[in-house]
Amino acid sequence: MDIFHISSTQAVLLQDISAVPSPGFLWLDATHDEVTADVNAWRDTVERATGVHIYDLHLSDAVNLSHPSYFDATQDYALMVFRKLALAADKSDADQAKRRIPPALSKLDTKPVTFLLMDNALVTVHAENSRTIDAMRSRLLEARNKREGATYANRPPASAEELMLRLLNAMVDQYLALRQPLTAQIDRWQRALLNPRSLFNDWTALLDARIELRKLDQLSEGQHDAVQELRDYLIDSHSGGDGRAKDMLLVRANDVMEHIARVLNHARRLESTIESAVQIHFSAMAHRTSEIMRTLTVITALFMPLTLITGIFGMNFVDMPLIKGRDGFWIAMALMAAIVVVLLFVFRRKRYLDDGGLNGDQ
Repeated sequence: MDIFHISSTQAVLLQDISAVPSPGFLWLDATHDEVTADVNAWRDTVERATGVHIYDLHLSDAVNLSHPSYFDATQDYALMVFRKLALAADKSDADQAKRRIPPALSKLDTKPVTFLLMDNALVTVHAENSRTIDAMRSRLLEARNKREGATYANRPPASAEELMLRLLNAMVDQYLALRQPLTAQIDRWQRALLNPRSLFNDWTALLDARIELRKLDQLSEGQHDAVQELRDYLIDSHSGGDGRAKDMLLVRANDVMEHIARVLNHARRLESTIESAVQIHFSAMAHRTSEIMRTLTVITALFMPLTLITGIFGMNFVDMPLIKGRDGFWIAMALMAAIVVVLLFVFRRKRYLDDGGLNGDQ
C-alpha cells in the first residue's frame, strides 16, 4: 500500500507513517490483492495512519469484486463502491471474435473501486493497473514543487473530498468516451438492417449489444444513486464550514452526476434506436413479402382464365367449336391475349400494379 501526503504545494510518497506532516491530508492507495493478502494488517495500517477503525462489513465490501455501486456512511468515515470501466485489454481477442462484439461494447466489463472518505484522509482500493488511479498518482507527483503558475486543473487537490471527486469524474469520463464508437456501430447496424439488397445475419452481435446497453443502463443508475448520496453526505458534513470550499465540492459532485446522467440517457437512446431499427427491419420485410404476394396474385389472376380456356379445349368431346377449324388455334390464342390485355387494363385502373396498389380504388 502506498501512502501519499498531499498539501497545497505538493504530494509526497511517505515511507514512514509515524511522522506525518500536519498540513494537508493523506491518500492511502492499495490494490485488491494487497488487501486480501492480509486484511487485518492492512486495516491496522490504515488505523495507525488515520486513527479510524474500519468495520468488518465495510472491509468485506472493499474486497468484494462483484459489489455494485453503493454508498454508506458512519460517524467516522463514508464508504463508496464505484464500478469503473475495465480496459479492453482485460478481454482476450478470441473471446471478442467468438461473440462478434464491437470493440466499443467489449469494454463494458467493470471493476469496483472502493473509497473510504475520512476527515483528513482518503483510502482507495482498486484492481491492478487502474488507469485512472495511476494517472492521478503520476499527475500528483509530477506537480511537486510546481505550485507557481499552476492552474486549477493541475494543482494538488485541496481536500480528500476533492481528490475523491476528481477520481470519480475521471472514471465517468471513460464511459463518456464510449458514446462515439457505440453510436457509429449502431448506425452501421441500422444501415445493414434497412438495406434491401442484403440479408442481415448479425443477430447474435445485435442481441449482445442490446444486453450490454441494458447493463450500462443499470450500471449508470447505480452510480448515479451512489453519487447522489455522496453529494448529500458532503452537504451535511460541511454544514457551517467554509462556504467556498463547500460550493466547489458541490459543483464537482453535480458535474459527476451530470456526466453519469448523460451516459445513462445515451445508453437508453441507443437501446431505443436498436429496437426501432429492428421493428423497421421487420416492417420492411413484411412490406417486401406483401409486394411479392401481390405480384404472384396478379400473375395467378392473369393465368386463371387462360388455364380455363386450355382446360375447355382439352376436353375429350367429339364435336367442339374451333377444334377442326383451320383458324381455331389462332382464334384461341387471340382470345387469350385479349383477356390478358383486358385484365392488365383493369388492374392498372384499379392500381393493383402500382406501389400503392393495396390502397387503390375499390
